Amino acid sequence: MRFSCFKSKGVRCLLYFFFTIANKNTYENQSTEVSSIVFLIEMENAPTQASSLASGLQISEEVEQRFNLVKSVGEQCTHDDELRELLAKKAAPVCYDGFEPSGRMHIAQGLMKIMSVNKLTSAGCRVKIWIADWFAYMNNKLGGDLKKIRVVGEYFKEIFQAAGMNCENVEFLWSSEEINARGDEYWPLVMDIACRNSLAKIKRCMPIMGHSETEELSAAHILYVCMQCADTLFLEADICQLGMDQETVNLLARDYCDDINRGNRPVILSHHMLRGLQQGQTKMSKSDPSSAIFMEDEEAEVNVKIKKAYCPPGIVEGNPCVEYVRYIILPWFNEFTVERDEKYGGSKTYKSYEDIVTDYESNVLHPKDLKDALSKALNKILQPVRDHFKTNSRAKNLLKQVKGYKITRTALSKEMEALSVNAPNSASSAAGLQLSEEVENKYNIVRSIGEECIQEDELKNLLAKKPTPICYDGFEPSGRMHIAQGVMKVTNVNKLTTAGCQVKIWIADWFAQLNNKLGGDLERIKVVGEYFKEIWQAGGMNTDKVSFLWASDEINGRGGKYWPLVMDIARRNNLRRILRCGQIMGRSETEVLSAAQILYPCMQCADIFLLEADICQLGMDQRKVNMLAREYCDDIKRKNKPIILSHHMLPGLQQGQEKMSKSNPSSAIFMEDEEADVKEKISKAYCPARIVEGNPCLEYVKYLVLPRFNEFTVETDGSNKTFKSFEDIVADYENGALAPEDLKKALVKALNIMLQPVRDHFKTNDRAKNLLEQVKAFRVTR
Repeated sequence: MRFSCFKSKGVRCLLYFFFTIANKNTYENQSTEVSSIVFLIEMENAPTQASSLASGLQISEEVEQRFNLVKSVGEQCTHDDELRELLAKKAAPVCYDGFEPSGRMHIAQGLMKIMSVNKLTSAGCRVKIWIADWFAYMNNKLGGDLKKIRVVGEYFKEIFQAAGMNCENVEFLWSSEEINARGDEYWPLVMDIACRNSLAKIKRCMPIMGHSETEELSAAHILYVCMQCADTLFLEADICQLGMDQETVNLLARDYCDDINRGNRPVILSHHMLRGLQQGQTKMSKSDPSSAIFMEDEEAEVNVKIKKAYCPPGIVEGNPCVEYVRYIILPWFNEFTVERDEKYGGSKTYKSYEDIVTDYESNVLHPKDLKDALSKALNKILQPVRDHFKTNSRAKNLLKQVKGYKITRTALSKEMEALSVNAPNSASSAAGLQLSEEVENKYNIVRSIGEECIQEDELKNLLAKKPTPICYDGFEPSGRMHIAQGVMKVTNVNKLTTAGCQVKIWIADWFAQLNNKLGGDLERIKVVGEYFKEIWQAGGMNTDKVSFLWASDEINGRGGKYWPLVMDIARRNNLRRILRCGQIMGRSETEVLSAAQILYPCMQCADIFLLEADICQLGMDQRKVNMLAREYCDDIKRKNKPIILSHHMLPGLQQGQEKMSKSNPSSAIFMEDEEADVKEKISKAYCPARIVEGNPCLEYVKYLVLPRFNEFTVETDGSNKTFKSFEDIVADYENGALAPEDLKKALVKALNIMLQPVRDHFKTNDRAKNLLEQVKAFRVTR
């Protein structure tokens, strides 16, 4: 509706006010109505004299008012005369705005965009808001998960409407849907832009994604720029209204128009980028909550964040609090009121930014008073958003999901970072990091699992910053389970979950098939996998924070992400490096290997990232492929590398057997072995008197019995002696006070206590009994 037919400014304001109230929807509120009137007042107070352009076109008073309102949106406009001419010729110009859905919305995205859009629509513009889901995917936001990106996009729309965006002349367009619907128009345009611009020119646009042209880049980054340039023309935009950080690609679109002799170049309105809350933060960041105020932050959160914000006395330059007053509060309310005691100068209402600057620089306005007034004003603006997200079930559900997402982005390989959304953004060193007692305790528990940890500082840093790190463990289902796989894994997993970790156990059925376990029979391998799960649960594993994931199911379900990652790892590593990982399959570098075995290490390396693992908890024999994953992170400039906890490998029962083997039953104690079987095997085990090195019985005490019971009781000559530390056991064993036969007797007793619940389960549970019968019938092959 137009009000320009009324000559009186006051009449026009009143009519606009009543029109707004009459048409308000459930999302509008008093501050929105006030903001709408402020927009109209800006139009009414703008210079009104008619003017003319160099082209000779006469500019009316109304057009000049619209120009001033639209121009006020941007910190920079390219070019003013083009904007005036556009508004003179076109009653409803199309304005392009957009965003990457990538987490919670901060006030720079929310309030600034709402004010800009409302000004543009008040000036007669049609606004197309580009929900850049495909761009968020290419930029690896939210791990490249398009479902999460979609949820965030819907959450953004809820906020815009709840906070007072006038959506009457606004279209929300999902980039994936629009591009798919009109691909025959879009992709030739993208390719033509790519053909007409040098790589160097495209690289100069990298700041639009938060990158610099000097970084190592992927092809996706180059494609992103060409596509964003195409968006402007694809949407038939007359005006590009984006942040200053997007200016280079908008200028690229204008250059392209010149190149193809397209007369109507888009006018660029580049708005100010709000600073982050802390010193030196040039803009708010979702990945750093301390830098931003989010649109649904509670009142107390806003107060705390503003209280902690950088706000040096008497200094305006680089002061985020003063900036928020200038770019949010004054445009929203048309004034800024500071309430304070008379002894500090009394309350004062400012009508201009210049007056605020004068008082602040002369220390008449104190930082505390500025902050208190800023917090109050922001909370008044944000309250309708909070109310909406508390009372509207759809909005509430969206917010709950969005808050659960981790904000991620990578500098190079999209396949890599897209699969590692939960890694914390932290430095590799914990130097100077103060650990709480709780974190120190968690660290000691987790660290006790590994014979080796790479790197300890990284582990401390992780546990300090992430309450629920993800730990990756796994196994090949390939026959009966021995105590190294059973008792040790139960102990280790229980320690990890006690320390707050979420454990993902990778049932590597496809890997067993690649390694020709059980003759590569996948049905048999799956039976063994189910049998393993039965044992761990019967053996006391706390599975509350444990996920059992079948490799075949997970890879099939996410093949589009997984296999490009595997190929990328393979491409970046030469054959010699992959061959050195042969040990993870029980092979040596000198063996003749099949192509499947070359693929295996690349896949296992990829598993770590597919499972979003913070910690890799595997045996020392898996160390080389875990190191491959860390090297791959270095290769793609990924800072957050998986921490490697390599646990000890229990030796076999006989002399010289470096580990237990399923294909040699005499080397291993199995989890469902009968009491008599355990006794017989231990009695025959290698256990030389007074020799600790290479003694399997002592190792079982150290790595199985003591971690489970926290003590080891030995019966000698009718009396008992209880050891609390392995060092005491070693001392007695080496000096002959503890004889091999007494050690073995006590070890048998302890092992049978641990194994009895498993035996009972496999005797009384029909499913478990059936699984065991099948597994025992399988011939272990490779």
